[in-house]
Amino acid sequence: MKKNIIVHNPCDLTDAWAQRIVDNHSTDALVSKVHIVSVNTGTTTRVRIIVEHNGPETLPRHWFVKLPSMAWRARWITALPRLLHTEVRFYKEILDPIPISRPSILAAQSKFGRGSTLVLADVTEFGASPGCSSDALTAAQAALIVEQLAYFHAHFWNKINPSTSYQWLANPVRRLEDFLGTIFAVPLMKRGLRRAGSLIPPHLHAPAIHYARHRRKAMRFLSEGPQTLIHHDCHPGNLFWHKSKPGFLDWQLVRGGEGISDVAYFLSTALTPETRRLHEATLISSYIQILMNNGVAGIDLASQLQRYRAYLVYPFEAMLVTLAIGGMMDLESNLELIRRTVAAVEDLDAFVVMQTCS
Repeated sequence: MKKNIIVHNPCDLTDAWAQRIVDNHSTDALVSKVHIVSVNTGTTTRVRIIVEHNGPETLPRHWFVKLPSMAWRARWITALPRLLHTEVRFYKEILDPIPISRPSILAAQSKFGRGSTLVLADVTEFGASPGCSSDALTAAQAALIVEQLAYFHAHFWNKINPSTSYQWLANPVRRLEDFLGTIFAVPLMKRGLRRAGSLIPPHLHAPAIHYARHRRKAMRFLSEGPQTLIHHDCHPGNLFWHKSKPGFLDWQLVRGGEGISDVAYFLSTALTPETRRLHEATLISSYIQILMNNGVAGIDLASQLQRYRAYLVYPFEAMLVTLAIGGMMDLESNLELIRRTVAAVEDLDAFVVMQTCS
């Protein structure tokens, strides 16, 4: 019988709970103590713990545990689309073939009506450092991330077909997420614009509201490109670094989509406007070249640049919605990412491109 590891609160992370997980990795190891190191609440509640045990050195002692958010707004917005459930399935069903750095999984369980719990080896266990949402990456760091995204996207290029493979990525829960995003797009956009104040130039208000009102049409346009597996939330806070090499965290929003969307989300959130302006064309060109070198055909720089510009609307929306809901990201980080995405949208006329193409 499979042991239950689902918990709902950091105080539930007991010695007995940890023992149930350890038993799956080492039958002779005994847990002596669980120490809670930190608790951070956003879209999920993220708990870092140290588990003292007498098992082998290969069994991690620093764990990273993800639970449903204890912030009621964030919990409400993530509960219906079951985002943590999606991440649990990702780690259990897709993780192995991915050519990308990521944490190792210790346990994952999700039950409808009972919740989800994901337990990973904390990246600090092997000397890695998790990123912060407001980190401003260098051009060299960005090149490494773009390279990883290109290999990742190439691996799954045209393999994401909801009717034949990875069907759960397009199941009713995912469709519900898209439906809710459309239903609440206008009120959340208006609230985000209001809360952002002077960070959003007045001339962007009308295009932003127009986009929100026609979000379903925009999403149809943005889903027309070749499908691959995408992260869909690739900002600096969802990265880690080990010996100057990057890895990826937080796969709650993983789905089938267009690879260049991850690149747009990443460059617009992770780079200062000055760095992005200097290097984005080179980085996009490098991304496309790696795809082509790995067997992806039928793409060209001009069309991908156009799609890139249109996709900049999404990180802009995502950061404003995050602000509108509240409690999903550190406020100062949220405001910094709004500044960056606003600059990207303005620099590349993203709303104009979106309206023209869709």
